[in-house]
Amino acid sequence: MALKEETRLQKFLASSGIASRRRAEEMIRSGRVRVDGKVVTEMGIRINPDTQVVHCDGRRIDPARKEDGVYILLNKPKGYVTTVSDPQGRPTVTSLLKDVATRVYPVGRLDLDTEGALLLTNDGELTHKVLHPRFETSKTYEVLVAGIPPAQKIAGLRKGIIIDGKRTWPAVITLVKQKERTALYRVTIHEGRKRQIRKMFDAIAHPVLHLKRTAYGRLTLGSLKSGSYRFLSPDEVKKIFL
Repeated sequence: MALKEETRLQKFLASSGIASRRRAEEMIRSGRVRVDGKVVTEMGIRINPDTQVVHCDGRRIDPARKEDGVYILLNKPKGYVTTVSDPQGRPTVTSLLKDVATRVYPVGRLDLDTEGALLLTNDGELTHKVLHPRFETSKTYEVLVAGIPPAQKIAGLRKGIIIDGKRTWPAVITLVKQKERTALYRVTIHEGRKRQIRKMFDAIAHPVLHLKRTAYGRLTLGSLKSGSYRFLSPDEVKKIFL
């Protein structure tokens, strides 16, 4: 049998279902990964899974025993942190998964006060594909803002604005309805910067009052109630990237 090609350590961990590639990099930096008995903390190390032994947190990682992919769509309520544990003791999104035996991880984050669609999976490669801007995986939000933003300001958000020293990618923004003192927009982006939607509207002086993610690609919440989740079929997973 031919030997497998060498691969980067963080990619190996992600493809083995240990964590997302970004999380795998954090695990390497913190000294939790050993290759052939030696702790590795540098990025970019290449390994051959057929000839080298990798341990993470003391457990040997064998890609041949990779768990089947588990894909879950959760309608995250407000007040839950998007982590698997919280040092402050706040409720986590994983605590809502009452009947999930496989250890899964959130794909990216939603703020404590943001609700809506959140993917959880044990598939590190899918996580990387959803989060990395070059794959242009779209995420759609309902955004209620204070006041009625002028058309030219919304046009600026569509083209991209400077946030934290870096220009945002173009956004698709549609006015859904407006009242005397608020406006509701549908916003689609394919970046995942921290608090990006809130910062975009803060930059035009119309702060977000309510924020809900409604879709990844063509995968929507549908009738899924707040705090509920469902397992995704292979066809539904494909919709994430359409």
